[in-house]
Amino acid sequence: MTLQQLEYIVALDTHRHFVNAAESCFVTQPTLTLQIKKLETEMGIQIFDRSKHPIAPTKTGIRVIESARQILREVNSLKSFINMEKDDLSGTFRIGVIPTVAPYLMPRFLKQFIDENPKINLVIREIESEQIIADLKNDLLDIGILATPLDENGLREIPMYNEPFLIYSAEQHPLFIQEHIQPSDLPEKGLWLLNQGHCLRNQVLRVCSQKKNAQNNNLSYESGSIETLKNLVKNHMGYTLVPELSVIDTLSTDDRIKRFDQPEPSREISMVVHQSFNKEAILELIKHAILVNTPSHFRKAKTFNRIKWR
Repeated sequence: MTLQQLEYIVALDTHRHFVNAAESCFVTQPTLTLQIKKLETEMGIQIFDRSKHPIAPTKTGIRVIESARQILREVNSLKSFINMEKDDLSGTFRIGVIPTVAPYLMPRFLKQFIDENPKINLVIREIESEQIIADLKNDLLDIGILATPLDENGLREIPMYNEPFLIYSAEQHPLFIQEHIQPSDLPEKGLWLLNQGHCLRNQVLRVCSQKKNAQNNNLSYESGSIETLKNLVKNHMGYTLVPELSVIDTLSTDDRIKRFDQPEPSREISMVVHQSFNKEAILELIKHAILVNTPSHFRKAKTFNRIKWR
């Protein structure tokens, strides 16, 4: 049994396709197939059921692959420990960021971070929260940046800041002329929401104390983009709730933007890693880079009411 063989079975479980798994490991498909077969013969079990399409692990294979993932995590942790002992902070880190955070947060610090840490490579994907959670557990991501708390076994949360929700209303909407607004003041009709699957959607509904989408007259429009919802409002239609970073450049000039009275409803944004992740230096570097490039009031927790999304 070799670490390489363990990498091959993990790759095949991830891709469920021999050719794609081989490409991800930078070997030929016959090489990967032969090594997996050798491992199965040595162990005296069948790890994959090749009669299924796509290929799938057997009941015993599922447990073998879980152990293989954990072994590979430990090996990578050991390599990281050695590098840190040598003061060599380098390597590739896979980061998943939820779509309602990525376009507003990542450009604020990425260039400076890469310039200051030339030995660190970041591979960043925009994906929704549930997929980030699954990928962290399956060792397909190193770090997630998403709304918390998650309360997931096996994952560790590193809170960074609280981002307020702001009201974004059309000029013709009653909210536009209100000076003091509480969540209980939000009307039932006219609310625009993101699609199912976005944690921000769930948080907005919690703020509004609504269990389902309130339609705007005879039109129902759910979007995957905060910018689309803002443009609907700009064209004299209803209102929505937006995270502050999505409007921060126009906060002082756009009258459509209203703050809630304190404590403002907010979302907690954290880095999330697997419990076995021990590269604390990279977490500190990323956290510092983010905090110095976000508003200081995001860190004043007492002025916020944290809204859960699960």
